[in-house]
Amino acid sequence: MKKIAAILVVLGAWLAGAASADSFDAVRLQIEQARVEQGIPSLAVAVTRRGKIVWEEGFGWADREHQVRATQHTMYSIASISKPITTTALMALVQAGKIDLEGPVNDYLGAAKLRARVGDARDATVRRVANHTSGLPMHVQFFFADEPERAPSRDETILRYGQLLMLPGERHNYSNLGYGVLDAVITHVSGMPYADFVRQEVFVKLGMTHSSVGIEPRLASYQAIRYDTSGAPLPDYDFDHPGASAVYASAHDLARFAMFHLKDHLADQRAILSDASIDEMQRATTNTSKFGPGYGYGVGWSTQERADGYRVVMHTGSMPGVSASLSFVPTEDVALVLLSNSRASLEPIREAIMKKLLPRWNTPPKPAPQPPIAFTATPELSGQWRGTLQTYAGELPLELEIRPDGDVHLRLAQQPAVLLNEVSFKDGLLVGKAQGDLGIADANRHRSYALYFELKLRGDVLNGAVAAVDLGPRTLALAQWAEVRRVNSE
Repeated sequence: MKKIAAILVVLGAWLAGAASADSFDAVRLQIEQARVEQGIPSLAVAVTRRGKIVWEEGFGWADREHQVRATQHTMYSIASISKPITTTALMALVQAGKIDLEGPVNDYLGAAKLRARVGDARDATVRRVANHTSGLPMHVQFFFADEPERAPSRDETILRYGQLLMLPGERHNYSNLGYGVLDAVITHVSGMPYADFVRQEVFVKLGMTHSSVGIEPRLASYQAIRYDTSGAPLPDYDFDHPGASAVYASAHDLARFAMFHLKDHLADQRAILSDASIDEMQRATTNTSKFGPGYGYGVGWSTQERADGYRVVMHTGSMPGVSASLSFVPTEDVALVLLSNSRASLEPIREAIMKKLLPRWNTPPKPAPQPPIAFTATPELSGQWRGTLQTYAGELPLELEIRPDGDVHLRLAQQPAVLLNEVSFKDGLLVGKAQGDLGIADANRHRSYALYFELKLRGDVLNGAVAAVDLGPRTLALAQWAEVRRVNSE
């Protein structure tokens, strides 16, 4: 009788799982339609509820050229979902007493330290680096296998770009560079390479057998090839900020990662963090409402307090050949993973699944696009401004002429004078973009880029970031320090 009872229990569990999976048939159809409409090579999904994976499946080709199908164990490049993985490793060192979240991040770096262009570098704490309020600028730098350049050492990256261009704590500014700094912290404090520490202390202990920083040779057969928007395979690429972007993981493994952060206490996972440490990671310590109402950011996790009453913890990822989404609702103990090997719109699929999982889930209507507001210079801005743009390669003279009618004329070194376009001024921040040459080799290996200005008004001084930005298929964002002082007013 005991044997029969055991068989019935197993059969019942199998039937329940099959019923749960079958309930997603409409979403399966939606996924296949999205693949056709958007030209998505493959997509993998995993859904968890109350500590169990209730649906996981792959669709399409992980490797179209070799006709390798996607499964729940296919390893996708997950872009910025690398960040909560990095901070899980970081929190293991915090919990061990080796790192203080409120301590200066420079205390945990080697010879290369962050430098403050404004404020005090000691105010750039580990927490502020993790929640993107340290004062570091935006930063994206990829190194493709079909190009001669290779990623520099982390120390070299910090020496070139590790500058606080805003006051620490002044505002949230999403920075991949900060997570390159955190992977250097993990290496320095643990005495192990970042990739080895994450594998040993996170992947192995959480049973994430199809996850790695980059693709380890033993796992190469599981790799989803990244494809560009035309459907062509992209060359492999590396980063100077691995802690922000370099992890590969399967949908199955990310479901296990989510269940750990939901405190489901799976029997085959080690408790690498206490529940209190997990809560600390999910506690929003900065407001990011520019992304929408109710958004915040904690230690590697984005959060949203939704109008329908749900609190969502999440991270997304996007870069050449990658779209990824990981989200969970702690009070309901549900999680959702969506991974693709191309840039794709995953939001409709995410919304459809969340509506099936959560009865109150309500997709808010998209706000109507607002027409741009014409920039008109206020008296505090009107006039001539002169100073310098300081790069790791040298110093360039910089002049701005801000006219009362809103035209902003810009001259950088001996380059032709140009207009600053798409200008706005809000909360003391002058923003705009223009054509120009930053004069650094890292930027000039790209065929074309624009200069993005974010200058904070501080009395009679405008200072902050001027970044070389290329939003094409090989994305670039490299910021350097600029400061101009008013020499007269209109």
